[in-house]
Amino acid sequence: MHIYNSWEGLKSKYDNIVVGLGNFDGVHIGHQKLIHELVVLAKKVQGTPVVFTFHPHPLAVLKPESCPPHLLSQECKQDIFTRLGVEVLLTIPFNLKLAGLSPEDFVRKVLCEEIGVRGVVVGYNYTFGHKAQGTPKLLNDLSKTYGFALRVIHPVTVDGQTVSSTAIRNLIKIGDVSGAAKLLGYYPFMSGEVVSGEKRGRKLGFPTANLEIDTEILVPANGVYAAKIDHRDDTYLGLVNIGVKPTFLGKKRNIEVHLLDFCQDLYGEQIKVNFTRRIREEKKFASPTELIEQIEADVHAARVEWLKTGE
Repeated sequence: MHIYNSWEGLKSKYDNIVVGLGNFDGVHIGHQKLIHELVVLAKKVQGTPVVFTFHPHPLAVLKPESCPPHLLSQECKQDIFTRLGVEVLLTIPFNLKLAGLSPEDFVRKVLCEEIGVRGVVVGYNYTFGHKAQGTPKLLNDLSKTYGFALRVIHPVTVDGQTVSSTAIRNLIKIGDVSGAAKLLGYYPFMSGEVVSGEKRGRKLGFPTANLEIDTEILVPANGVYAAKIDHRDDTYLGLVNIGVKPTFLGKKRNIEVHLLDFCQDLYGEQIKVNFTRRIREEKKFASPTELIEQIEADVHAARVEWLKTGE
């Protein structure tokens, strides 16, 4: 996949461009349906499937206090786009000049004159242009005026709930990672480098790998989680503790990962933590011994759950 930060010269590089518009935070199953339609339409016109998104998020420029934490890093989004068949990614820096474009100017100047779109694919609730005045209905009218195909993707629902990035954030905030996974189409995850910690877990008999918390990425609610840990080409079962370690009067929030049946040194290594389900809330224990007994119970509960689900 080719990545550009400007649309300048794009139409001279690629034939019959079909653009998917949106923010795509999480690239959830609704986004995946949109991108599938994008790729299908591009093949139909023997063209190029392009995702057009802004970075940073427009709210980070217009209303920073209202900008939500991300579900995925930019790099992780790019990896998923590639797997879904996107050939070109436009990550356009958002600024006040772009914010001032009217919906029709955005379509005429950017999509038609600069990019030369043959087709456009959007979600049912997509908005664009100055003060988000553009809607799919207006885009449909403009598609007839300027002569490009338009596909509007209807809402995707799971168990009666409409799939959205907001709904997924709300689930992750309360620790319902298994519920979030149904809407995402994959387990919520965090990736990062293992850094040195207090080594308290090793002393307790449960060595942990400590991950730095990315302040821009949404972290699940404090608690203990069953997880799958990807390291290099292998996957391990594990437990993840998110919280401040109240038993030891901690204050800083940490992510500590204990890999089951694993005894190697991970310092400086990259790992990916896939949260499968929440086992319990974070709790303060009366003593380290009581904590050890609870961790042993957590490990047992996780193994039983994995056996039941075939994971």
